[in-house]
Amino acid sequence: MLFTLMQLIGGIILSIGWIPQIVQILKTKSVSDLSLRAYLLMLLGIGLMEAYAVSLAADGNGLAFLVTNTMSLTVVSTVVLLILRYRPPNVPKK
Repeated sequence: MLFTLMQLIGGIILSIGWIPQIVQILKTKSVSDLSLRAYLLMLLGIGLMEAYAVSLAADGNGLAFLVTNTMSLTVVSTVVLLILRYRPPNVPKK
């Protein structure tokens, strides 16, 4: 029970940690300093963990992992969508 509580608290903190980035993007409408590739890789990793979390939850274990991972997937997806929405057009690759 203690470790489930720790998982929930840790996962919620990690998910909430993305909110200032989202607020900053919405305020400035600028994503020029953010790496789309990095966020896409994070999204892929979290997506793979989400599949594992669903599998655990289906077996009756890992509901806390599923909840917190879904929260992370949601906020990182939001950042990716905002990067795609606000990125400058025709930015040359470095």
